[in-house]
Amino acid sequence: MIDEASIERLRNSIDIVDVISNYIELKKSGANYKANCPFHGEKTPSFVVSPQKQIFHCFGCGIGGDAIKFVMEFEKLSYPEAIEKLASSYNIPLSYTKGKGSLSDEKRVLELLLHWYKKNLVQNKEALNYLLNRGVNQNSIEKFELGFVGSGSSVIEYLKQNQIPLPKAVDAGVIALGERGEYYARLVDRIIFPIYNANGSIVGFGGRTVTNHPAKYINSPQTKLFNKSRLLYGYNLAKREIFDKGQVIITEGYLDVIMLHQAGFNTAVATLGTALTSEHLPILRKGEPKIILAYDGDSAGVNAALKASKLLSANGFEGSVVLFPKGLDPADMVAESKVDELENLINNGVDLVIFVLEQIKNSYDIKNPYQKQKAIAEANNYLNSLNSVLREVYAIEAARVFGVAPAYFKVKKTKPSIKKEIKEIHKDPAWEAMLKTMLNNPSLIDEVLDVIDFSLAKDYEDAFRSLAMGNLEHPILRGIAIDDSVPILNEQEFKLQIVRELEIYYKLKLKEIIANKNLDYNKKSFLIRKIKTDILPRLKQGEIVPYESDFTI
Repeated sequence: MIDEASIERLRNSIDIVDVISNYIELKKSGANYKANCPFHGEKTPSFVVSPQKQIFHCFGCGIGGDAIKFVMEFEKLSYPEAIEKLASSYNIPLSYTKGKGSLSDEKRVLELLLHWYKKNLVQNKEALNYLLNRGVNQNSIEKFELGFVGSGSSVIEYLKQNQIPLPKAVDAGVIALGERGEYYARLVDRIIFPIYNANGSIVGFGGRTVTNHPAKYINSPQTKLFNKSRLLYGYNLAKREIFDKGQVIITEGYLDVIMLHQAGFNTAVATLGTALTSEHLPILRKGEPKIILAYDGDSAGVNAALKASKLLSANGFEGSVVLFPKGLDPADMVAESKVDELENLINNGVDLVIFVLEQIKNSYDIKNPYQKQKAIAEANNYLNSLNSVLREVYAIEAARVFGVAPAYFKVKKTKPSIKKEIKEIHKDPAWEAMLKTMLNNPSLIDEVLDVIDFSLAKDYEDAFRSLAMGNLEHPILRGIAIDDSVPILNEQEFKLQIVRELEIYYKLKLKEIIANKNLDYNKKSFLIRKIKTDILPRLKQGEIVPYESDFTI
């Protein structure tokens, strides 16, 4: 967590007029400044900035606050992200409570290597020609800061030349420590794609082989900064357009994003070599955009689109699916100057729910009455995952898709029981206190998700996910909010509880590893040693050690 004293130092060091002028044009009006409000459409300026009070206020929509609040609203950032954005822009150092203070060192490693990678690309004709042959122009190379890395030894040598302690580079995820104690580079002979978080801070790298390595694309490993399940490639560049247009295009690859941006589709992003997961939903919900899934039309692409469509529709997202024909992908279509055809596809996708229903239908031989019965049962199960309004609307569409009467998809009326749902969970006072604290201070949510996984909340996992997605109507959350016996933790108590949850998790993981007779001996020894001699001692000292699910070596 960011130390309060350094936040106050930041507030005292920045000028709100200077900050807001970086985003919109301000005009002097007496002692204050005026502008058309950037948060709602207006022709007559009602947005006022007071340099004396260091606040802004819009008399049209009522929004107001300090410079940090403005950046939060304009950039759609959390409170900590806005603070770090401003601190970075104005070169103001931040202090962190114990357990997070080393992040600046890791960022420095990543920024230093990125500068080197970009220089390498200019000097490597093979990598540069690959990009140019794929249709990537020089402006896109610069916009997405593409680079190249050669041999692993050159990476180690460069780090040493720049006096970077190799353990810090391990923490940043750019090199790893082998079983024999030797350091080696994770990315070798690859085109480099820097990966940024929503705040615009570099957190890791993706690499595309130029030597026909069987792993065509690989990413940085899980680190304190990098969690691929919560990141979207290109989001830092696309987010302003996403909020303005109310649309986000989700693709499957880095080059798809780059080429779509190059063709003017500036709301394109991509998952990082993984399927869309529930952990992506909080970032996708910002600005409430319509989701366009732009995937390959092969079986893998269809399956990925189906899973994503079910996830998004079950969580109330509006959107559509676009499947690219004849083995083409967005990058190919842009490179082949088929931009008009691409735009037509993107604008005429299949509704998420209709897509799922059609895929269910296509997976059965509905000419066979028994198969048709199974298909309708599966479709009903899917429709039951939607909220009640969508369930009722799409029941009619389901009847059309399957060619049956709407009665086959009639909604079963049930009375929800909040008390029953709460009673059936195993009551955990610690998690109830943590959830209530986050309800009271939402800026803590992103910080918590940086270091722990939803699954650690056990019976409260669903409530935790709802909180992260901004859904405060979950019955458990409503119950905790009005329960006076559930305390709100202070900063130290909250941090201590996170440490305790992580300690419980790692102790259980240690038992699992010891009991696992199928695990390779060397890996098993490494993992046991890592938890016993590194992770648990650090937790005992009160340091937050981020959640890891697989302990990849």
